[in-house]
Amino acid sequence: MNSIIQTPPVKGSRINALNLEKSDYRGVPSTLCQGCGHDSIGQRIINVAWELGLDQTQMVKMSGIGCSSKSIAYFMGLSHGFNGVHGRMPPVATGALAANSSLTVIGISGDGDTASIGTGHFKHAVRRNVPMVYIVENNGVYGLTKGQFSATADLGQRLKYAGINNLPPLDIAMEALVAGATFVARTFAGDPRQVESLLKAALTHRGIAVIDIISPCVTFNNHDGSTKSYNWGSLKRRR
Repeated sequence: MNSIIQTPPVKGSRINALNLEKSDYRGVPSTLCQGCGHDSIGQRIINVAWELGLDQTQMVKMSGIGCSSKSIAYFMGLSHGFNGVHGRMPPVATGALAANSSLTVIGISGDGDTASIGTGHFKHAVRRNVPMVYIVENNGVYGLTKGQFSATADLGQRLKYAGINNLPPLDIAMEALVAGATFVARTFAGDPRQVESLLKAALTHRGIAVIDIISPCVTFNNHDGSTKSYNWGSLKRRR
């Protein structure tokens, strides 16, 4: 990854080490549902990128297909970005780094994009220890295609339109560990302080840094019986 400037702005200052305001790290306005956990994650990326003084011109945002993959448009509007085919974000990111190893790459994926059609590409990116921050915005549901179960949905979970899930979930963090990832973390979109701490650590890590972020889908999967809901995440955070 590109070297990271770690000179935090003076407390109370509106500009960072690159003389940029936090608003300079925003993208286009979000079109996601109001309250979506993905928007919270995007704001955390904005905060960290501004605080660390990241040079957006030396950064690449990668994504595949899904609600999560839309979110790269909503932060760091001055950086490069590529929205690839469903599940193929990891090989595209690998190609970008092969062409220019000095770039800092942030890959945004979802539980469908990574744990279903993109599982093989995810595992090989981990196996190769591709130097990138790999974020999975995990909500246990296909929010973009009207609420079907994803591969991370809980066994026995009930959804309004999809019925009851009869398959066990795939654990993204465990898959990363088994494949030999050198940095693996799981957090919750509703815990901004922890998410930002993990992002800072991931950006300075040499190798692939996988962060599985529980990111509630407020439209299809934010009920009390779901382990991908705001209530569930808040209860676990208090512990």
